[in-house]
Amino acid sequence: MKGSTSDGHVGAKGLTGAEALVAQLESYGVEYVFGLCGHTNIAVLDALSRSPITFVVNRHEQAAAHAADGYARASSKPGVLLTHVGPGMVNAATGVFTAALDSVPLVVIAGDVPSYFHGRHPHQETNLHDDASQADIYRPFVKRAWDVERVEDLPRLVERAFWTATSGRPGAVLVNVPMDLFSRPLPGHVPPAPPLPETSFEPGISADAAEAVADLLVSAERPLLYVGGGVRTAAGCDALVSLAEHLDIPVAHSLMGKGLVDDAHPLVMGMTGFWGLEMVNDYARRADVVLALGTRFAETDSSSWMDEYTWRMPPTKLIQVDIDPAELGRNYPVHLGIVADVEAALGPVLTAVHAACPQGVDRPELRASIASARRALFEGTRTRGQSDQFPLRPERILVDLLDTLPSDTVLVTDVGWNKNGVAQCYKLPPEGRFITPGGASTMGFGPAAALGVQIAWPDRTVVALIGDGGMSAQLPAVPTAVEQGAPVIWVVMNNRAHGTIADLMHSNYGNSYGTVFETSDGSSYSPDFALYARACGAEGYSISSASELAPALAKAVAARRPALIDVPMVNEPVPTPGHWNINDIYQGSFTRF
Repeated sequence: MKGSTSDGHVGAKGLTGAEALVAQLESYGVEYVFGLCGHTNIAVLDALSRSPITFVVNRHEQAAAHAADGYARASSKPGVLLTHVGPGMVNAATGVFTAALDSVPLVVIAGDVPSYFHGRHPHQETNLHDDASQADIYRPFVKRAWDVERVEDLPRLVERAFWTATSGRPGAVLVNVPMDLFSRPLPGHVPPAPPLPETSFEPGISADAAEAVADLLVSAERPLLYVGGGVRTAAGCDALVSLAEHLDIPVAHSLMGKGLVDDAHPLVMGMTGFWGLEMVNDYARRADVVLALGTRFAETDSSSWMDEYTWRMPPTKLIQVDIDPAELGRNYPVHLGIVADVEAALGPVLTAVHAACPQGVDRPELRASIASARRALFEGTRTRGQSDQFPLRPERILVDLLDTLPSDTVLVTDVGWNKNGVAQCYKLPPEGRFITPGGASTMGFGPAAALGVQIAWPDRTVVALIGDGGMSAQLPAVPTAVEQGAPVIWVVMNNRAHGTIADLMHSNYGNSYGTVFETSDGSSYSPDFALYARACGAEGYSISSASELAPALAKAVAARRPALIDVPMVNEPVPTPGHWNINDIYQGSFTRF
């Protein structure tokens, strides 16, 4: 029976570094650690074996990192990842990078070579240069990386890691620990590990700033609320909706903002950028005031920042609110920049708006145009989704998902049609959740991230909607889900290609060489994903006609077991009303840059 690693005194005399670390994780409320074993971290695994913390054993470090990331996104707690030296922590880098770019709190604890062998190239040491450290690999994208030099420093640096990962703009951090420090006893004089603060307050905005925002919004003729992933709580979303409704301001969102406001709300326009509706991009381009909340204005959301497609700032006046001062004005000049937590800012802004315009504003023509455009979008998707064509059209897959899955299903996507198509034309129910790799657009995120989400939300239906390329990249997620008893459902949109890139290449170069899966004789190829799932002990369904998908989904949901549904799909591009500058580059027409 697993118990506690100590008597509760984290700095207790006689504890090794590994035991003190695990006791500290317990004191911070950590319930799961994701990772993979290696000779540099088995002292930690030994301590975990006597702890109530569950170690989720993975078969690849990238999968472990994505699973920890998914857990953090769902639980609102920091994910904890344990990796091994050299190839272990390098394998995990893609997953940590993905979490970092999406502002997901992730604490990475990596074992390293013995402290007294650093620079001598012991087994699996990363560096070829005596002044380098394996932590340097992570420094470009983590918020902070610490190299622990003494065992007595470990508790203090772990506390700093958790605080840094979760405060301000959340993100990933690294604590790099030479393996010998895990086995060294803490000196008796070392004080207990610092507790995490019970309460912290994110920066808000002044009354003067809130009034300035209110004045700009009230006086605007074509205002727009633009929301990104920085709005994270129900209270923040409620305040956003109240603000929109009082002044009848339309709401557009980035990829990461999908689902923060109900897709059926009459003021929700949808996504901007590459895959945004023409109406949304047109309104954004001609808006006179934009209040941007917790968004980076990423290239995909901004049509490569080309002002003839999505945003024109100036002349549009940009009010940008972000907790990270580095984001203010990064991609567009601000008329009013405010460093604040967006949710802490919304309340005072709403109060100031009511004071400046107590009667509110009605824009019935705007609401009617939004309703018309959204109705055409969703009805068009449903019409195309009635097709019995086989392999299935992507819209048929989306319609069957929407009609079959419980309304509170969590959709975890990868990249390609599953991400871009869902963000564009999937009418997410208000109880549902959309989780996707935004900043890095990492292929292979979905299969393992869904596992972490399912562990965080064991009673909800979690569906990983992924392409065959993404599924192939993270097959280790399936046996891990079986071992954990996590009833993830993987729906593989199988077009036997890296479909988005195949489309780009074919449209620009007239061929798809190197982007499709085929045998040496040119025959289209796909592994039998359903058979693989069954070999791992999960349920496996091979779809051979359009009519089989919905029953297979219903059966998988009811079974509450890990299941994979392999769905042959035609390779159709997602409509892109916005613009992507890479097409200009392919065609050599980029002199303007």
